Amino acid sequence: MQEFLIFGIYKIEFQEEMTESLVQRIRNHDQQAMGALYQWSVGRLTSVCRRYVPDEDDAKDVLQNAFVRIFTALPTFEYRDEPTLLAWMRRIVVNEALRHLRDGRRLQFSALDDEVGKTLADEEPDVEQVTADELHRLVTELPDGYRTVVNLFVFEGMSHRQIAQLLDIGESTSASQFYHAKQLLAKRIKELVKRKP
Repeated sequence: MQEFLIFGIYKIEFQEEMTESLVQRIRNHDQQAMGALYQWSVGRLTSVCRRYVPDEDDAKDVLQNAFVRIFTALPTFEYRDEPTLLAWMRRIVVNEALRHLRDGRRLQFSALDDEVGKTLADEEPDVEQVTADELHRLVTELPDGYRTVVNLFVFEGMSHRQIAQLLDIGESTSASQFYHAKQLLAKRIKELVKRKP
């Protein structure tokens, strides 16, 4: 059981079995239920959004648009359980983040320039050498194309074929972006580890 602050006015107790009730109440345009579902999911969905859109202001806009889509589409959503609901909401946030990147023409897929490519060794990033926060920061600093493919491949569990279809790129382009992103991460992790005391 968890407590959530709703619109800064009052608290409700939230239990797992309440999500189905919230979905039904939202279908009936219940504003308090919308606020409760928002509070229940906003932290998790913000984390998802920020992996794709590192800029805080842009991420807030993307998340707001995603919640509008969520509440608009919720009447047609077939509720099964909380994990299904959260996965569905997560997909909407990812799609909205990708739309933002495409509309802003930020989603470009290009190979590393020759100078950078020559300096990278063919190796796996040693993620055990850095904290989760440091790794998250390094991933968010990747070029948009690299970061997007890494997120879709690693966190969303998509294949390069699925990523290629989603982003309208070649399967080999997706694989190449992932390969170059790993090499760049390996390089930056080594640099970060060297700077540590």
